[in-house]
Amino acid sequence: MKKIDNYIARSETDYNRLYSSSLANPEFFWNQIAETFLWKKKWTKTLEYDFNKPEFKWFLNGKLNITENCLDRHLLNDPEKTAILFEPNDPYQESEKISYKELHKRVCVFANVLKNKNIKKGDRVCIYMPMVPELTVAVLACARIGAVHSVVFAGFSSTALAARINDAECKALLTADGSFRGSKIIDLKSIVDQALLECQSIESTIVFKRIGSDVTMNNNETWWHDEINGVSDYCEAEEMDSEDMLFILYTSGSTGKPKGMVHSCGGYMVYSTYTFLNVFQYHPSDIYWCTADIGWITGHSYIVYGPLLAGATSVMFEGVPSYPDYSRFWNIVEKHKITHFYTAPTAIRALAKHPVSLVDDNNLSSLKVLGTVGEPINEEAWNWYDKNIGKSKCPIVDTWWQTETGGIMLSSLAGVTDDKPTYATKPMIGIQPVLLDNNGKEISEFDKEGILAIKYPWPSMARTIYGNHQRYKNVYFAAYPGYYFPGDGALTDSKGNYRITGRVDDVVIVSGHNLGTAPIEDAINLHENVVESAVVGYPHDIKGNALRAFVILLDEKASINMDKEIKEQISKTIGPIAKPDIIQIVPGLPKTRSGKIMRRILRKIASGEKENFGDISTLLNPEVVKQILNES
Repeated sequence: MKKIDNYIARSETDYNRLYSSSLANPEFFWNQIAETFLWKKKWTKTLEYDFNKPEFKWFLNGKLNITENCLDRHLLNDPEKTAILFEPNDPYQESEKISYKELHKRVCVFANVLKNKNIKKGDRVCIYMPMVPELTVAVLACARIGAVHSVVFAGFSSTALAARINDAECKALLTADGSFRGSKIIDLKSIVDQALLECQSIESTIVFKRIGSDVTMNNNETWWHDEINGVSDYCEAEEMDSEDMLFILYTSGSTGKPKGMVHSCGGYMVYSTYTFLNVFQYHPSDIYWCTADIGWITGHSYIVYGPLLAGATSVMFEGVPSYPDYSRFWNIVEKHKITHFYTAPTAIRALAKHPVSLVDDNNLSSLKVLGTVGEPINEEAWNWYDKNIGKSKCPIVDTWWQTETGGIMLSSLAGVTDDKPTYATKPMIGIQPVLLDNNGKEISEFDKEGILAIKYPWPSMARTIYGNHQRYKNVYFAAYPGYYFPGDGALTDSKGNYRITGRVDDVVIVSGHNLGTAPIEDAINLHENVVESAVVGYPHDIKGNALRAFVILLDEKASINMDKEIKEQISKTIGPIAKPDIIQIVPGLPKTRSGKIMRRILRKIASGEKENFGDISTLLNPEVVKQILNES
């Protein structure tokens, strides 16, 4: 096996050399990277693709199991190294250090539990759990036996959970009695009970006891601790094809139904590891902490798979940055001597609102690398992060990527290539981004703005939308044939650094989460007193963007509790993360004569603009713009 260290950029010269090599002969380049992993059988062809179908296959006919690369191969060199360092919600509860040897044992035990439940290769398993080590165990146990995991963020409602279970036709559900979140206790089991009333495919549910509450156990529901009792810790890893499904992860789209993005085994393994090592410049003695939730792609790629594939120590945090106070993140950095800290701009902005003494009371000298993820970071937050957390000594990697891409696409490499406030900067080695004009023509010069697209496949790209390949084609490949279209605009500076300028579709990034406006509008419109609604994003100093809903009522006199009722409706249908900050009752919505809502105008109003709406005389109802402004 080749050593992956030979392909990690440790200087700007290395980056330029490796990047040029990856462009000159991509297949040869990725072939070399793939050869640094453990395969059961080598592939016969590195890449086969067609942007028109669209179809992308990497490492064809290669056989592997990703958990042998996450766990087994590390047992030979350093079995006692800490794989997962668990920091619970309660700061007074002891942290847990789980070695690679122990994690391997737990994964094998639970893989056998799944087998005992008749879960087989290709079966889908939904995981709806808090941020506890058993969540990582569940993910890897599925992968061990070839089952496809579908993790659902444990903040989604019963309706949203049921929709994802049904779409993936999951055979089993792994959950918990509840979760701790700061000072709150969340009753997950009651949410699950409600969801399962709508789910016919679930044959068994396993419940992890986290909060110790009294819960009702229904038919085909068992406790986690009972299931693992006495079960063998030997489980041979299932042989998987490189293109077999590894997981389905749902993300919001611009239409009502969430998109189940499908990621495959081989390419995802190669790319998540390669980006982790390059971007973060991780070394074996480092302690790495990504504050995300495994319910999102960031947690999949950069809490579980990327770090474990690289043999790293990865911190899992159950709590929130504000509990018991806003020094919690910095307490943890000092406590565990964190070297790499990867979080969202939303968290940074929230923490920056509080006295800097909460930071300064902690020793952050262990930090070597800082990172941001989820949305572009504004310059003020970047500077606060740099000065107060990094002490102007730590490089900041501002990473741009998506659920669909599987791994980081644009970013500086920590301490290797230059970072720049508000810029994601350069493409990852192997990635070929371009800017397109409105006609789909490539913009060859720097210092320009356009539509971001990717012109060549990369190993971890999502292969399809589960059960709907046509939608996959329509969303990502139809608008600009021959390119992957991520839905973002971007600009470049004179040196070719990329800056993401925002979404160009009806998706709003709020606190780092992609929220499609269509499903939120659908939820609002379910209210019996709502005629129609439109939801748009507007700038917010903490969240980056917030949501504002413009709502037409059937009976305006019955509007006393509408704000509360609409938010409850959204929480019930999607989850609390989708609640708008502002709900404005309006007499009408600005529409074209064909009936299309002019969201451009609503975005301007939501952002506080009072004029410069362009020519509105062609609207079906131009007078409504003034009426909305008067009531803002």
